[in-house]
Amino acid sequence: MATSSSSAMTGEDRRRAIFLLGPWLVGSCLDIFLQGALCCQFITYFSCYKSDRIRLRLTVAGLALITMLKTVHSFAIVWIMLILHFKDLSGAIKLNYTAWWQTGDSMMVATIDLYVQIFFLHRLWRVSKKNVWFIFPIAIVLCFAYVAICVATYYISIGKNGTISKWFAAHLSSVFAGDLMLTVFIAYHLLRSQRETVLPATVGLLRALVRLTFQSAAPAAFCAMLNLIFSQLYPGNDALISVAFNQMLPKLYAFSMMWTLNARHSIRAHYGDTGDTSSQRLGDVDLELRNVSHRIQVRTHSEITQHIDFNDPTRTKAHADELKPGIE
Repeated sequence: MATSSSSAMTGEDRRRAIFLLGPWLVGSCLDIFLQGALCCQFITYFSCYKSDRIRLRLTVAGLALITMLKTVHSFAIVWIMLILHFKDLSGAIKLNYTAWWQTGDSMMVATIDLYVQIFFLHRLWRVSKKNVWFIFPIAIVLCFAYVAICVATYYISIGKNGTISKWFAAHLSSVFAGDLMLTVFIAYHLLRSQRETVLPATVGLLRALVRLTFQSAAPAAFCAMLNLIFSQLYPGNDALISVAFNQMLPKLYAFSMMWTLNARHSIRAHYGDTGDTSSQRLGDVDLELRNVSHRIQVRTHSEITQHIDFNDPTRTKAHADELKPGIE
């Protein structure tokens, strides 16, 4: 009589399969699903924003490439772990700590995260009028986060499990702090621009950008927070719940960047076109609308009406005759 593979597993083996292999499967499925949504975002961008600067278009193309490679990497991990080691549960679990394509997964994720964070740092640099004092502390925090994940990856490869969770905590908490600072500082500069403007249409544009800043940052920040919590609740040898959140985290970062870029079309459609053709070539949405706001206000306050009374006895006849053709 044939015995099913599930009944041949002991309770401990089943628990190990669920908590040490299951998160890789769940996270990779979410990774592939989000990559499909990102492909739609990339197609929308390259179809609707053909006039963007070549540097920005190359940045988006680079993001499309590395996110696609990350999806291929996730698929390969699941294939090796669940197919090639189908009957070798211990061997599949051991890959978490010995195979470079799995021990280095967190550093690959952090690399994509940093790629997107550099984009938002540049965005903050533009909206803050190139004020490096807002950029420098965030850059220090994000650099420390990347160094921390490199150190954690090294400790994974040598099997020093007691230190791994501490460096993961340092990495994830730094990432969360850096993202929070980025979001708050960008919103601060947009709100400050709102106080400086007097036109209702421009105020609406800036308010839309503030909402967009928080909405686009929220999914990645929430996922990073869950990643941090579960990485500290469960040691690496007991359960890898945080892997599921870690696998989809770079796609949420990429989605926040593409959401920010592709929102320009809907914002223009909702608040109307300003007629400023140069704004179509600007890559940064905040700088684009700040320039529009500035030009609207300048045009509003620069109109001068000159009234000339030709019957004024203080004016000479020659002076009046000189001005008449220009007015007519």
